[in-house]
Amino acid sequence: MKLSRVVSTAALLTALCIGGTAAAWYSDDHDKVLVLGDSVPFGYIAAVDSVGYFYTRPENFVGFADDLGYRLHLDPVNASCPGATTGGFLSSAAPDNGCKVYRELYPLHVDYKGTQLEFATSYLRSHRDVWLVTITLGANDGLLLEESCENIPNPTPAKIEACIAAGAPAVLAKVAENIGTILAYLRATGYGGAIILTNYYSTDYSDSTQPGITELTAALDTAIAAPAQAYGALVADVFKAFRTVASKPAFGGQTCKTGLLNPDVSTPDLCNIHPARSGHRLIADTILHTILE
Repeated sequence: MKLSRVVSTAALLTALCIGGTAAAWYSDDHDKVLVLGDSVPFGYIAAVDSVGYFYTRPENFVGFADDLGYRLHLDPVNASCPGATTGGFLSSAAPDNGCKVYRELYPLHVDYKGTQLEFATSYLRSHRDVWLVTITLGANDGLLLEESCENIPNPTPAKIEACIAAGAPAVLAKVAENIGTILAYLRATGYGGAIILTNYYSTDYSDSTQPGITELTAALDTAIAAPAQAYGALVADVFKAFRTVASKPAFGGQTCKTGLLNPDVSTPDLCNIHPARSGHRLIADTILHTILE
């Protein structure tokens, strides 16, 4: 269901134009945005070991959830977990890319037991004031494949590439299946409001530093979007939004040069895979424009 059916397009346009000053349409009946997913919605920032204390305070991690809350005057309920996979979202027995370990060491934005799915469905059943749900999942499924391929005997770039190519179809099919299962569970709570799936940006649209990364990201994004229509979900095309910026002549397709990604903590002239504040603002913009389509 499009949010334009819940609030007026004019009001949302105002929010887009002047940010957090627009609240004329605000309703106490719909005042939450439930944010689900991995390290991207968490607002994760890689820090050097000497500042481990940084991770003990989840408010240090600011991301697009906060931008959405500020600009739409919604209270963000951010249940995301760094390293979450689509399988790990559904079951604590499924492999993840560090979410379980992170939860053992550091607090999340929201304190809950069990899986993210259990929290999300319980929250939606007991809180009828949720106005929007966002889901960002799938990248860690791909990263697990990449890590497994890097650990094959006598790995070479060609062997790793072949391993990823061989394993990708099964991983992508599972991502699509799991996203569909997640959407079905969320809808089964009786929640009939907007659900936005955010896809992923390429960390190098030129493929100069990471050959093939853009094609793989696009394939992952296709898998993420596959079940959306069946459950009335929309897809915020973050891939396209980041590509538009990276394609400017000054950047030559290299996402790292745009300022949309955080610098690498050990090599500042390189980039981490996670969004910088400007990247999070662009993701929030993309979600808002998706709502208006």
